[in-house]
Amino acid sequence: MTYCVAMRLNRGLVFAADTRTNAGVDNVARYRKIHFWCVPGDRAIILLAAGNLSLTQSVISLLNEQSIDADPDATTMLTVPSMYRAARFVGDAVREVRSLDGPAVEAAKTNFAGSFILGGQIKSEPPRLFQIYAEGNFIEVTDDTPYFQIGEHKYGKPILARVAQPTMRLGEAVRLILLSFDSTLRSNLSVGLPIDVLIYERDSLDLRREARIEQDDEYFKNLSASWSEALREAFAKIEEFDV
Repeated sequence: MTYCVAMRLNRGLVFAADTRTNAGVDNVARYRKIHFWCVPGDRAIILLAAGNLSLTQSVISLLNEQSIDADPDATTMLTVPSMYRAARFVGDAVREVRSLDGPAVEAAKTNFAGSFILGGQIKSEPPRLFQIYAEGNFIEVTDDTPYFQIGEHKYGKPILARVAQPTMRLGEAVRLILLSFDSTLRSNLSVGLPIDVLIYERDSLDLRREARIEQDDEYFKNLSASWSEALREAFAKIEEFDV
């Protein structure tokens, strides 16, 4: 399984994804789950993928092939006129892969599992963020809930639901997202380090800030320890229940 998060802020977008995939406790591997298409000065488009690895990789490969082999006048991730059209384009790719592989997957009594978060900015339109489902349909983020999660999202959701605000600074958002990963890592072995983080600054139309959080990352270890201590202190200050 996996865990991916993205937030839309007034200052830009933040994306994060773990790199673990497993088919049983003795078959664990790393795969990058953040993908992007960038034409500096024109567009920066980022895609997170979760679900059946073979299916999500097929969608990414199809999108890449269309961008490389297409007729100059054809629509690709490098030429779509808006982020809404980009979301529709990814949805079409999901449906195409589903039409090709879906019958075999269903015959094996397995669900067609694949979900995506698409975000970015094209030219003068503001940054936008979408969640795309296995059926190819999608929704867009709102200011009330400025984030999307896919994969093993339930463990990291409580802190996001309490704290996330579109007015946050980009560094604040990364800190919050990493705390949601810390909760997830403690609760689910199918999610694991390293964590890939990508920050998109509004109107930059370029991708300049990317990092990988490894097992020995000092910031992440300190973040986890500080959060545990803060929770224990806050818990100790709450009045006990009177039986």
